[in-house]
Formats: sequence, C-alpha cells, structure tokens
Amino acid sequence: MASPVNEKSQYGDYEPDQKIEAKTVDLAEHPEEEEFVYEPQQFTWRASIVGSLLGCVVAASNLYLGLKIGWSFGAALWGSIFGFLVLKSMSKVTGSVFGPKENAVCQAAATSSGGLSNGFVTAIPAMYRMGLMGSRDPQDHIADLFLWTACAAFFGMLFAVPLRSHFVINQDLVFPTPRAAAETIKNLHRAGSAAAKDARDAGRAMMTSFIFAMVWAVIGFFIPGIFTTIHIFFLIGKATGYDALMNADRVWGWAFSWDWAFFGAGLMTPGSTVFSFLLGELIAFGIAGPLMTSAGYLTGRGGFPPPPAIGSAQSWFLWPGVGMMVFTAFTELGVRYESLKHGILSAVHEARNLIRKLQKKGAVEQNTDYVSKDTTPAHELIPTWWWLSGLLVSGIVTIIVMKVSFNVPIYATFGALILSFMLAFVGLQASGETDINPTGAVAKVTQLVFSRVPGADLATVQKTNLMCANIAASVCSQSVDMVGDLKTAQLLNASPKAMFWAQVVGSVFAIAVAIPLFLLYTKAYPCVLDSSIKNCQFETPAVVAWENVCKLLTGTGSVPRESMILTIVLCILGVVNVIVRVKFVPDAWKPYWINLNAVGLGFINPSPVYPVAILCGWLASAIWKRTNIRSHERLMYSVSGGLIAGVGIAGLINAAMTIGGVKEGPVRVGCFDEEYC
Repeated sequence: MASPVNEKSQYGDYEPDQKIEAKTVDLAEHPEEEEFVYEPQQFTWRASIVGSLLGCVVAASNLYLGLKIGWSFGAALWGSIFGFLVLKSMSKVTGSVFGPKENAVCQAAATSSGGLSNGFVTAIPAMYRMGLMGSRDPQDHIADLFLWTACAAFFGMLFAVPLRSHFVINQDLVFPTPRAAAETIKNLHRAGSAAAKDARDAGRAMMTSFIFAMVWAVIGFFIPGIFTTIHIFFLIGKATGYDALMNADRVWGWAFSWDWAFFGAGLMTPGSTVFSFLLGELIAFGIAGPLMTSAGYLTGRGGFPPPPAIGSAQSWFLWPGVGMMVFTAFTELGVRYESLKHGILSAVHEARNLIRKLQKKGAVEQNTDYVSKDTTPAHELIPTWWWLSGLLVSGIVTIIVMKVSFNVPIYATFGALILSFMLAFVGLQASGETDINPTGAVAKVTQLVFSRVPGADLATVQKTNLMCANIAASVCSQSVDMVGDLKTAQLLNASPKAMFWAQVVGSVFAIAVAIPLFLLYTKAYPCVLDSSIKNCQFETPAVVAWENVCKLLTGTGSVPRESMILTIVLCILGVVNVIVRVKFVPDAWKPYWINLNAVGLGFINPSPVYPVAILCGWLASAIWKRTNIRSHERLMYSVSGGLIAGVGIAGLINAAMTIGGVKEGPVRVGCFDEEYC
C-alpha cells in the first residue's frame, strides 16, 4: 500500500504551505502511514492561522460566559472538527496533502488562542471594582493590559514543555478532552483506509452525538428546566413536604443536569477517579457542610462572605481540598524521581551547552543510564534551549511589567512565578485525571501566600494579592493547554515541535483579540467593573469570589483554625496514600484505589451537578462495555468527543443569541419555582 509524499520534504520541515505532488512512500520505512496519509509537513501556516481564528471565536464566547457564569469551554474539539472542514476544503482546492497531524496543529492553535480569557473574568475586573486601577475605564490602561496579556500568553506555555515527560509519557494520564480530540481527528481522516468501516461508524457516532448535544443545549436556552436541570430531590421533597430534600436541591445543588460535556468526559474517566470526585463532593456539600450549617458554624454552600461574617462550605473546605491536591500531585512526582532527575539534568546540560555555544566551544555529551519510555524521534522533540531561553526572557519581562504597570514588588512576582510552577503540577494532575482544571483553587492558594506585603499600603497589598494570583491561574491554564496538546500529539504520533509552534502562533492571536473583547464587554456593560450598579446582566461570580477572598485575606479575616488543622491532616494523608498505592498496592488493585487528588477536587467544587453528570457518563460507559465491548472500543471516544464538542458549540450559539438580544428561557417547563429553574 502506498501513500502520497513529497520526496523533497521531511518530518520537522516547517516551511510555509506549498502544493505537494503525490508520490509513493515505502511503508516499511513509515509504518505509521498504513492507515493515514503520509504528511511531509506537520506545522503549516494555513493550519495555525485557521486554528487561531477558530480559537478567537471561542475566546469571545469564553469571555462572555466567564463573566456570566464563571465557566468556560475549551477550543480543542472545536478546532479539531471545524478545522478539518475548512482545511479539507482548502486541500482539495490546492491539491495539497492534509492529514491528522496537520489537523492536530490546527486544534493546538485553536486551544492557545481560545484559552487566554482567564485574567479578564477574574483578577482584572476585581481590581477595577475595588478601585485599585485609578479609574474604571480600561481604555486608560490599554498598554498595561496588553503587556500583561503578552506575559500570560507565553510563560505557562514555555515551562509546560518539560512537564510532558512526567504527565504524558510516564504517568500516561487520561486527559479526556485532548484524548477525545485525538480520537475525533483520527475518525475524521479514516475514510478510505483499511479501517474504512470502523471509521464510517465512528464518524457517524461522533456527528450524531455532536448534533444531539448541540441541539439539546440550544433548546435548553429557550426551555430551561427539563432540558437543563432535573430537580429530583426538590420535586420529591415538595410532594412529601420534606424540607431537607428540597434544601438538598435548592440550597446545596444536588440535582441532575443534562450537561452532556461532563457526561462525555465521564465516558472516558476511570472509575476510581469518578467515585473519588463524588466522595469529596458528598463529604463537603452533602454531609459535613449541611451539618455544619445547621449547627450555625457555616452560612451555607457557596460564596466568600467578607469579615466578620462566618464562612461558607465553599470557603471552609477550599483549603483542605487544595492542600490535599497539592501534596498528592507532588508526591506523584516524587515517587517517579528518576524522570524528574533526568529532566533536571537534561535542562542543566542544555543550558551548559547553550553557554558553550555562545562561547564558540564544542558541545558536551550527556552521560546517563536513564531509559525514557518516550518513543518520539529526537528531531521532533522541542529543543531544551528553546523553552529554557524563552522562559528566562518571559520571566524577566513579567517581573518588569508587574512592577512598572501594576506596582507589584519584584520579589513578589519572582515568588509568584516559582509558586506558579509548583501549583501547575496540581492543575495538570487534576486535568489529566478528571478534565477539570482547578485554576480557581490555584489562585486561592496564591492569594493566601501573598496576603501580606511588608511595608506596603493596603492598595499595593491588594493589587499584589490579585495579580500574583492572576499569574498563577494564567500559568496553570496555559500549561494545561500546552500539555493537553502534547497529549493529543502523542496519541496521533505527531511532532511536539509542531504543537509548540502552533501554540506560539495561537498565543499571538489571543493577545490581539483578548483586550478588544474586554473593552467591548465592559463598555456595553459597565456594571462588570462597577459594583455600585445594581441591575447587571452579568452575575460575575468568579470576579466576586476573587474580590471577596482578597478583602478577606488582606483585611481582618483569616482561615478558620479547624479548617487549617484538617488541611494539615489531609496533606499528610495525601502523601501516605500515593506512597502506599505506588509501592505496596498490587497492580490489579490500583485501578480501584481511592484517588485523593479527585477527592480534593470535590472539596473545592461547589456544584454537585458536575460529578453527578460524570458519574452518569461512567455508568453508561460501564454498561456499554459489559453489553458490547467491541462497540465500546470502536465508538466510545467518538461519542465522547461529539458530546463535548456539541456542548461547546452550543455555548457559542447561546452566547451569540444573548448578545443579539434573544431572551433566555421564554418557555419554562419543569421549573418548580418562578425563579428556580
């Protein structure tokens, strides 16, 4: 069997697009091409630009949704599917080769350009609301916002590169959405191959689930209630007159949501992670939280009430959950110290050779007996000096920008960068296991660390608190996006180097679009930046949380003593659990062993509907696998990818309708209260 190839080009050639004539390639030399077309180029300008433009659409939606509900959608599947439609058409017109690896470049660019909205829906609006920016008109600070966005775009992406070996190769974490993106891309490109029948079935399954989830979510915009959330406990409690069941739904959020994105993630998530996540949620917001509230010790489920008010279950369990996640993630790294040691030594070796190169001296060979499980060809790997030098430059620039534009002390920014690196391990571990990136928790830890600045006035302390947390959250977000793209590349046998360049191009587009979007929304809705305006179309839950935590930590409030004691206990337990599982638990038992990282995630997530939706997805996957394992193996990832992508696209459609003035929920069915749907 032969595949088209340009005999002049080789893998790793990153020249601009050009027409590629059909030749043949010996599959003995390129066995990976047996099913897919051989791609002489992986990175192309057309793929990176198309992906970046698609990501900009998602960025617009994420800024709106982030201000509206404090949530956002990833752009990986959007870039995979619609990038395929655009690039496939372009390749037919130009007569050029288009395959899954170039498709992966497109989705990587989309992920990068669509995921830079974090700071503009959290710390930056909070600073305006607190009067820390001088004026409430962002147009007065365009240069400062531009410089900050540039810093946020690159630092997390660059230092995520060496983390690939730990999370993608050695741990081989699931990374549900990146995995779904990889499987989606495979299915889109399988037509005409040896697996044509399986490809057709998988493609139909993907498109069917995609259309189903998208249509369902759009209908839910007009008919909330039965098409969004089913309030089972509320209905039973109201029918029986049992207030406790009604409160489980109304107050604590225990309901069933038709969130097909989390259902799709549950299809791919291991059972131990699913049940551990649900266990943490049940403890914090199903048992302990309600009991502590009934006793008058807490105020309820969510929020960060300012002092001297007592805290909520969300604010009380935040610190034990974050502590457990931090220590679990770092213990996972510690027990695999050989890969960590190899990574550090490799970085030192590359830095040494970079210096020798500048001195016009010969390179020094690295002597090591470490054997990596990575099978990626060396010429496709990202050179260490690329990310090392880029990290150094971006770090220095970030420190300067934070000092000049936001008056943050140099030592504080330096500390925040180091802390961000450590906390990114938490985000990557959680995202790799559950598809949920706990950037909010990462930010809260940073806010706790920078709650005091010696010798500074209150305004400087609060600005330092918010911007250092902004660094940590942005770094966590960008690093998760980068490692997720590298996971997709691994599953497609694509070049990490191509993913790196795609992220760079996408980041440039993200910088260009983020600030105009922020200016547009804040000009149309000034209440986003001014809390004195009561009637506001945006609830800004994330902004309010950041603002209140900042006031709490920089004022007279403090973390409850009992919460800190539980945090210490659970941190120790997290370390012990990982050591026991890795060193003493038989391999056959490990898939069923409790995952305390996921338990911690349950502690910090105040919305039980999400783990419930993931559980439903896992149960459906288990039943499907038991009844028809062959079908499950062939179609599960396609169905999952379709569901996640469908909800993401529906989010864009619903956002566009809202901005266009279409009223949400004119028909209400299954709402048991006029304001509770």
